[in-house]
Amino acid sequence: MLIIPAIDLKDGACVRLRQGLMEDSTVYGDDPVEMAKRWVDGGTRRLHLVDLNGAFDGKPVNGDAVTAIAKSYPDLPIQIGGGIRDLKTIEQYINAGVDYLIIGTKAVKEPQFVAEACKEFPGHIIVGLDAKDGLVATDGWAEVSSIKAVELAKRFEQDGVSSIVYTDISRDGMMQGVNVEQTVAMAHASTIPVIASGGITNMDDIKALQAVADTGILGAITGRAIYEGTLDVAEAQAYCDSF
Repeated sequence: MLIIPAIDLKDGACVRLRQGLMEDSTVYGDDPVEMAKRWVDGGTRRLHLVDLNGAFDGKPVNGDAVTAIAKSYPDLPIQIGGGIRDLKTIEQYINAGVDYLIIGTKAVKEPQFVAEACKEFPGHIIVGLDAKDGLVATDGWAEVSSIKAVELAKRFEQDGVSSIVYTDISRDGMMQGVNVEQTVAMAHASTIPVIASGGITNMDDIKALQAVADTGILGAITGRAIYEGTLDVAEAQAYCDSF
C-alpha cells in the first residue's frame, strides 16, 4: 500500500482545509516545490496534488506550481485533481509531466467523459469520488448529490480507470480517523483499486487500512497528519512495505 502525501494548492500556497471549506484553511508553506522535496526526502513514491481554486473555478488555477513540482521530480508519479473538466487540460498536464489526472465533478455530472478520457489517455485517469454519508459531492464539495458513491464506482468499471480516490468528506482534515468501513465497501463495489482519503491521523489508521488492503486498497492519501506531525511518511511506508 502506498502512502501518498497531499499538497493542496490555494493561491499558490500549500494549505489544508477542514471538510473542504475554503474559508477554514491552514497554510503550511508558500513554496510547493520545497514541500514536495520534504515528502520525496521522506521516501514517498507518489504525490497527490489538489488545485483547490481549480476545483471551485472549474479550470486549472495553480498549474504553474504543479508544473514546477513535476519538472523538479520527473521520476516521481504525480496525481492531480481540481478543475479537470476537459481533454485539453488533461493533455496539458500530461505534457507537463503529471502521470495521473483525477476527474471528480465531471465524472459525476457527465460519466461518459471518463470513458472518453480513458480512451484518449489510457492508464492516466483516476476518478475522484468524494462522499458525505455515502452520497457523492461535487464542485469542491459545495454540492451533495443523491447518487451513492459505491453505485457510481460500478459505472466506471469497464472504462479503464486506473484507480478511484475515495474521500470521506466528514472526516477530511478533521483528524478523526479514516472511514475503513466505507473504504472497504468502495473496494468491494468494483474491481477498480481504491485510494483511501480523508481522516488519516496516525499509524493506527495506516494499520487498519493495511489490514484490509487485500480487498483492493492501493494507497492512502494523507495531509494534515503529516503536516502536524502525528504521522511520519517514512515510518508509515516502511510499515506497509513489510507486508
